[in-house]
Amino acid sequence: MTKTLRAVAFLALLLGTAHARLQPDRSAPIRLHPANPHYFLFRGKAVALITSGEHYGAVLNLDFDYRRYLAALAADELNYTRLFGGSYVEVPAKSFGILRNDLAPEPGRYLAPWARSKAPGYAGGGNKFDLERWDAAFLARYHDFLAEAAKRGVVVEITLFSSHYDENQWRLSVLNPSNNVNGTNATDWKKLHTLDNGNTLAYQEKYARKLVREANRFDNVIFEVQNEPWSDRPVLADVVNSYLRPPGRDNYPNSVDLPDELSMAWQARVVEWIQEEESSLPKRHLIAQNYCNFRLSVRKLLPGIDVVNFHYAYPDVMTLNYGLGKAISYDETGFLGRDDDAYRRQAWNFMLSGGSVFDSLDYSFTPGHEDGTDTAPNGPGGGSPALRGQLRILRKFLESLPLVDLRPDTGVVKHASGVVARVLSSPGREYGIYLDGNGPSDATLDLPQGQYSGEWINVRTGSVDKSEDFRHSGGNRVLQSPEFQNGVALRLKRSGGV
Repeated sequence: MTKTLRAVAFLALLLGTAHARLQPDRSAPIRLHPANPHYFLFRGKAVALITSGEHYGAVLNLDFDYRRYLAALAADELNYTRLFGGSYVEVPAKSFGILRNDLAPEPGRYLAPWARSKAPGYAGGGNKFDLERWDAAFLARYHDFLAEAAKRGVVVEITLFSSHYDENQWRLSVLNPSNNVNGTNATDWKKLHTLDNGNTLAYQEKYARKLVREANRFDNVIFEVQNEPWSDRPVLADVVNSYLRPPGRDNYPNSVDLPDELSMAWQARVVEWIQEEESSLPKRHLIAQNYCNFRLSVRKLLPGIDVVNFHYAYPDVMTLNYGLGKAISYDETGFLGRDDDAYRRQAWNFMLSGGSVFDSLDYSFTPGHEDGTDTAPNGPGGGSPALRGQLRILRKFLESLPLVDLRPDTGVVKHASGVVARVLSSPGREYGIYLDGNGPSDATLDLPQGQYSGEWINVRTGSVDKSEDFRHSGGNRVLQSPEFQNGVALRLKRSGGV
C-alpha cells in the first residue's frame, strides 16, 4: 500500500470512528436520558414509559399465555410491564380480593426459579422446592418473556422481591421452611427481608444474582429491589389528610409509611448484589427503589438508585422530588374500582407534572384472557381495552412534544376556571397542557409574543375537538376550551415572533 493509500485509509478510519461516536448505542440497555434524566434513552430515542399491565405473574403462572399478553400491549402501543421474579406468590381467589389473579397460580401451576424436590408437601400443591437447584423450565420461560418483550419494544421492570403482607402469602412462600427441603430458618415473615433472617439470606443472594445474570443480555430491563417494602416493616412518616382524627389518621390508607432501618439495610445489600453481579457482565441496568405510597419528599435513597417508584401516587410527588434528577415512577395504581376515567386522570395528572412512568394494574388480563378482555368484576381495580387505548393517546401526546426539552411549568397557566392545570413546556416554544375536571374552561396563559398554533385533544378519543391559531403580542392570552368531561389536553406551539 502506498503512503497516499495508507493516509486515505487512516483518514477513513478516523472519520468512521468519529461517526460511530455520534451514533446512539442501540445495543445499550435502557438508561436515564443524559440530557433530561426524567425520561429514558431507549434504542436511540427519548421515551416515557406508560402501560396498563397484568398483575406481575406472567412467567411464574403456567396458565398465563405471556406471548398473547405482550402482543396485546404492543397492539395498544404501550411500552412497559412489571414482572415478579418468582420469590412471592398470592393465594388464588383470596389475596387482596382478586378473583382471577395472574400472581396466584392454581395448584400445580406455579413455576418457581427453584426446582421441585422429590418430597411432597408444598402448601400450594405438589412437591417442596430444592433451593440448591434451578428450574430449567422457569429460566427458559423467563428468557423467552424478556426476548418477546424486547421484540415489541416493551421495557420490563423485574421485581426481585416483595413484602408478604400477612400469613396467607407467607404460607405459600418457597422460602418458608415448610416449603423447601433445605432447612431455611427464617420463620418470621416480618424478618424475611432483613439481614436477620438466618441462612435464608444466602438463598436470597443466589436467587437475585441468578435472575440478574440471566437477564443481562437484554436491553429492555430495569431491576426493582423490592415491592412495597414498607408493608411488612412500616414506620409512619406522614399522613395524607392531617385533619382526620386518630387512630384512623395514622393508618392505611391515610398513612404514608416508610420501611424501617432493618429493611433499608437489607435492600442496600440487594443493590450490592445487583451491582456486583453486573460488574463482570457486559451490560449495566437501571435499578429502582420502591419508596412509599401516595406522596413524600424523599429524604435519602439507597446508593446506586436510578428510578424512584411510588405507588398510588399524587401529582405532588413530582413537585416534591423533581429536583432529585432521577426518573420518578407511578409504579402501581389499581384500587379505585372499575371506572376507566379514574386511572386515565391519574395518568395525565402525573405525567403532565413531569412523571417518567405510569403503570396501572389491569385486571382484564387473566389466564385465558391474556388479550385483556376479561372485564367482569375481578377485585379492587379495573382495566380494559378502552383504558389502554386512552393511555395510548397520552403516550402519543407526549411523543409529539420534544421530551428532552420538557420541564414542569407552573407559570404559563395563570388561571384555568373550574379545573386543575398541569403543564410541561419547552418555554417559548412548545407547551403540553392538561386541564383536569369538567369544562369548558377559560384558561389564561402568559405567553411570549409570536405566532401560535394549537390543538385541543379529546383524551378519550384522541380527536382534535378544537384548533387554535393566533398572533400574540405577549403577556396574558385567554383561550377557551371545548366542552369536556374528566379532562382535556392542549398542545400549543409557537412558531416565531410577531
